[in-house]
Amino acid sequence: MVKLLHFADFHLGVELYGKTNAQDGINSRIHDFCARLDELVAYATREQADLVIFAGDAFKNRQPNPTIQREFAHRVSDLAARCPVVLLIGNHDMAQSEHRASSIDIYDTLNVPGVLVGSQYDLYDVETPSGKVFVGTAPYPIRQTLLKDSRAQGKSISELDALLLEALIGELDILGKRAENAQPADAPRVLVGHFSVSGAELGSEQGIMIGRDTIVPISALDTPAWDYVALGHIHKHQNLTGGRQGATPVVYAGSMERIDFGEERQPKGFCWVDLERGKTRWKFVPVRSRPFVTLRIDVRGEIDPMPNILAAIHEAELAEAVVRVILRADVESEKLIRDAPIYAALKDSKASVYTLSKEVERSARSRLGDVPEGLTPHELLERYFVSLNYSPEYVEDLLTYAAPFLQGDAEGG
Repeated sequence: MVKLLHFADFHLGVELYGKTNAQDGINSRIHDFCARLDELVAYATREQADLVIFAGDAFKNRQPNPTIQREFAHRVSDLAARCPVVLLIGNHDMAQSEHRASSIDIYDTLNVPGVLVGSQYDLYDVETPSGKVFVGTAPYPIRQTLLKDSRAQGKSISELDALLLEALIGELDILGKRAENAQPADAPRVLVGHFSVSGAELGSEQGIMIGRDTIVPISALDTPAWDYVALGHIHKHQNLTGGRQGATPVVYAGSMERIDFGEERQPKGFCWVDLERGKTRWKFVPVRSRPFVTLRIDVRGEIDPMPNILAAIHEAELAEAVVRVILRADVESEKLIRDAPIYAALKDSKASVYTLSKEVERSARSRLGDVPEGLTPHELLERYFVSLNYSPEYVEDLLTYAAPFLQGDAEGG
């Protein structure tokens, strides 16, 4: 049995809902993400991991700054000192041209001991402290890599998408056959991939997606060739074959730190796998990710809304959380809302970062009429987003992001 740790979608460099640390000048969200990776390293060390697999998207973008690269490299080095580490290339790691290096190719270029970079569709023979493991790597599919023949010339976008999916399924089939025929027969096999799979529930990765997505059918992965399929790309942890007797676990580890409020209620962590040929077992290990909390307070019709607003803030568990307060008011109650006491209460709550926005209920004519002079900047921006046919939930998130710019600096601390 091989003890495997599977994580994915780290996206180091995301600074949304952060603030600058006074001691080192680094955004607080960078510290959050690094702290999660420190938890993972400590767990791998304590539980004596035999193999660590990272299923892609190490950084926020393809060109991370040197400080961020250094912080990630420190943790990779700590893991590699313990056991082999496989780093798969995700869409956020890839360069726009196939001839340019990805953000993690440096580990391969420097031949860093114990680190294998999965940049090709290939099967690797990996020696671990508990024995041999065959690792199939399937990086994020891009047309330049998979469609090099004349069939792609003169095709429409939809035709190219179909050809790309056909080529990707072909590569996965080849990898599966190679894994089935690999010797010794009792060595466990794991496939690591970075792409979307049919049936997966999407999350906040949609908001930071780079390029068009290819949806792989679950049947291309749920085969006896593999004992475990370690996936990245979707930020919500999920097992796509859960509840199916004898099925290969096809698992998205999910991201390890929340990126926005779309992930407010999602557990974050990594997967711990007892990898064994034909009888793999696994579990999800949660980490102490930064809490995100939404307080929706309805004060419509209230003669004095402030006591209820302040009471809701004092009663909530907001310490160390990223908090957004959304007040629903009518024209009369809005006039009685005072921002300063609300911000003071949020500061006293020890929230890490907080924003305040207001949803003011007005008559249809006042709100949607042709004359905009009576509208606040918040309402004008809302009208613009509505005119673009965005969903109400997406409009709400956009207005929350815009609130600090519309109302001044709304961050805590």
